[in-house]
Amino acid sequence: MESGGIEIGTPAFRRSALALAAAGFSTFAVLYAVQPLLPVFAEVFGVTPAASSLSLSLATGLLAVAMLVVSPLSEVWGRKPVMLASLLASALLTLVAACMPTWSSFLAVRALAGLAMSGVPAVAMAYLAEEMHGRAIGLAMGLLVSGNSLGGMTGRLLSGVLTDHYGWRVALAVLGLLALAAALAFWRFLPASSRFLARPLPWRAVPGTFLGHWRDAGLPWLYAEAFLLMGGFVTLYNYVGFRLLAPPYSLSQSAVAAIFVVYLAGTASSTLVGHAAGLLGRRRVLWLAIAVGLAGIALTAAESLGLIVAGIVVATIGFFGAHSVASGWVGRRALHHRAQASSTYLCLYYLGSSVAGTAGGWFFAHAGWHGVVGFVGALYLAAFLVALRLARLPEPA
Repeated sequence: MESGGIEIGTPAFRRSALALAAAGFSTFAVLYAVQPLLPVFAEVFGVTPAASSLSLSLATGLLAVAMLVVSPLSEVWGRKPVMLASLLASALLTLVAACMPTWSSFLAVRALAGLAMSGVPAVAMAYLAEEMHGRAIGLAMGLLVSGNSLGGMTGRLLSGVLTDHYGWRVALAVLGLLALAAALAFWRFLPASSRFLARPLPWRAVPGTFLGHWRDAGLPWLYAEAFLLMGGFVTLYNYVGFRLLAPPYSLSQSAVAAIFVVYLAGTASSTLVGHAAGLLGRRRVLWLAIAVGLAGIALTAAESLGLIVAGIVVATIGFFGAHSVASGWVGRRALHHRAQASSTYLCLYYLGSSVAGTAGGWFFAHAGWHGVVGFVGALYLAAFLVALRLARLPEPA
């Protein structure tokens, strides 16, 4: 490796890209594997749809909070050790979760797994920023994001198909074993940090670096976007399975899980919308992407299965596009301590998933799918108004 960092085309780049893509794939596969299984948990454990969503919400909620602590800890302990510990612990806890006999014990293990998973999203970007040459960071970051997205999609799809044929416990056990293999590949292939300097962390100064961003005119609004957009998006996917498994659709668990393949459209849209934001400006593109998401949400209220699936596709495109613009905007507004600004955005992002994802179950229980559409639509309408507010703000000097 050259003194300037890891270059594209070198063995070190290939090993780093493979290891971090595997880490992202594993983390998001085990995190979201339970989402298509919420109707199964409700039936097997005799809980409500809202209670079944806790298997995802507790994990994402603890992940959100833990990232704020794990990111500074990696400054002391090192990037690779923190990520490796995260991968091993989350894989082992997924295997343990597959064996839990009661709902409460299952939720406890899932919560611990969410805590363990926080190491990868909190630290991977910092590793790339330190170790990669400037010319290689963009490609390496794109591969990391692709691994995250493909992991989330594959975890959902695989768990649904395996549950259909072998049961949910086997599905989670298989995903736990795959995550363990990914952790070993990460340990074997990721080069040790060569540009990282461990330093004692002035913990008293940490809260100030986070709180300073809340005084900015725009960052709190972007944090609100993270909460609203992710909260609505996860709620939509949490409860659509309940609707499609029931009459008149009566789809199989595998068919419902296959809907998550539309994540590929979302992954593509994030790149295209991000490029459009660079050409036309974030102010013009953010509200438009949210409006696309709102149109998709409205489509899912139809009775036609084709329109429901089309609505999910459109909503997914809108969400990924809006998220790519908002998350990129954070880095442009934060002139100092950008890592803390990004981790705060991600914290609100996953808290939205946790809080709104479970709250949506109340609307589903009391008003059915149209209640979910109304709740998610309200979240996106609020996000749309926030986007209009952001469009009127001047950029920081």
